[in-house]
Amino acid sequence: MEPQQPIGQQIQVELSEESGQGTYSNLAIVSHSPSEFIIDFTRILPGLKKAKVYSRIILTPSHAKALMHTLKDNIEKYEKQFGEIKINIDEHKEVGFRG
Repeated sequence: MEPQQPIGQQIQVELSEESGQGTYSNLAIVSHSPSEFIIDFTRILPGLKKAKVYSRIILTPSHAKALMHTLKDNIEKYEKQFGEIKINIDEHKEVGFRG
């Protein structure tokens, strides 16, 4: 069992130069089992029927839910500062971020 971090304790996060460059993704595929959530970040280009997975993130269910809340909070802050993010829900059902 991993030791739990006390609430409010700060941790240092190391970001390598390579990781700091980031990886563009315009398609995420989310799947789950009883013990984990898997998010595959892919990139699909116009005219191609095949997407390559560039990063796979595996989370526990509790970490997946915490990520969902963190994303929601950050999207709300973004929209307060820059305006509503508009998306076409039907378009994202076919190609885009989906579960």
